[in-house]
Amino acid sequence: MDTPEPAGADGEFDVASPLFAELFDLAVPQPKYRALLAAGEVHRPSESFVVVASRNAAEATLRDSARFSAEGLLDLGNIRPLIPLSVDPPGHVKYRKILDPLFAPKRMEALEDDITGRVNHFIDAFADRGECHFTNEFAVLFPSSVFLGLMGLPWEELDTLLRLKDGIMRPAADPADAESAARIRRETGTEIYAYFEAILDERERQPRDDILSQFLTFEIDGEKLTREEILDICFLFLIAGLDTVTDTLTCSFAYLGAHPEHRRQLVDDPALIPAAVEELLRWETPVPNVLRMATGDTELGGCPVAAGSFIAVSLGAANVDEAEFPDAFDVRFDRETNRHLAFGGGVHRCLGSHLARRELRVALREWHRRIPEYEVKHGIELHYPTGLRSVENLELVWPV
Repeated sequence: MDTPEPAGADGEFDVASPLFAELFDLAVPQPKYRALLAAGEVHRPSESFVVVASRNAAEATLRDSARFSAEGLLDLGNIRPLIPLSVDPPGHVKYRKILDPLFAPKRMEALEDDITGRVNHFIDAFADRGECHFTNEFAVLFPSSVFLGLMGLPWEELDTLLRLKDGIMRPAADPADAESAARIRRETGTEIYAYFEAILDERERQPRDDILSQFLTFEIDGEKLTREEILDICFLFLIAGLDTVTDTLTCSFAYLGAHPEHRRQLVDDPALIPAAVEELLRWETPVPNVLRMATGDTELGGCPVAAGSFIAVSLGAANVDEAEFPDAFDVRFDRETNRHLAFGGGVHRCLGSHLARRELRVALREWHRRIPEYEVKHGIELHYPTGLRSVENLELVWPV
């Protein structure tokens, strides 16, 4: 599929152009979101591809898994569906019964001290230096270290996890060479299955107080998870649990580093941090689009949708829809109601949203407690790659 034509100088969006992975210029997507919304709720740039822009249409799509399926859409080196993300109801229900309690708010609250310690472990390495490569020295490392704690894995495994995650999310191949990227993902996927298989074998011999040991004993309606099901869950956890929090951190701190008035609000009143996390998730929307497939001929927002059509739900556009947020293009940390869709919606709403929120809140709290004055390093042109919205090269500086 061709790359979409960019918006013109007047900000008009060509809704007739093919839209897919490069749906928007992710460096400054909000004006594109505005233009897309102004052009209509739902667009069909081709017979088999539909783009959903509005909040109402996005929710309608995400909540109706019978008409708009999430199954069979992700090829990330996995050989089976990723559980529970790629399994629709009714099978989906079984897995959420097991997994939702593991990531309930109270359980995540119990991790507060551990997460705080891990945040400060990384800040300690550069706080006195007066600068850091925020992406590489903090945003990539911190959420991966939290994953280690959840899985009962030692710090020494951090490099292995990062290598496996990057082999899936950022394969070392020419962006134009899709075949090489797919090969790297397949090879990495095989390694991920083998990695967790070995750990599960060890947990069967010597159970611990960690999630992997619990997976081996959980029962739903008298039925245990199979080894393949556990491996499929672990595969998803590795990908989703490491990369999206990293992306959110880079986008959030890039924004705060460039907007001192917003940064100062958090320094002066740390109680604003939970609301700031929600607002930055809404504004930045690190996962800009999610895919669904029409299970039969139907319609969406008055637009005909043929069976088998791909539907790109623009979470980024839905999050700046003025029908939901009258002041959608203002970044406000005092927003009282913030029903953003950064974690998706419907039955496939992000399983780890409570953990992600906890990590983001602690990171912002501890960073601004220790490094209140910072900015983006002068001369740096931030690079936002396509796909997930993130900053690959965020460097921050501060007085010491």
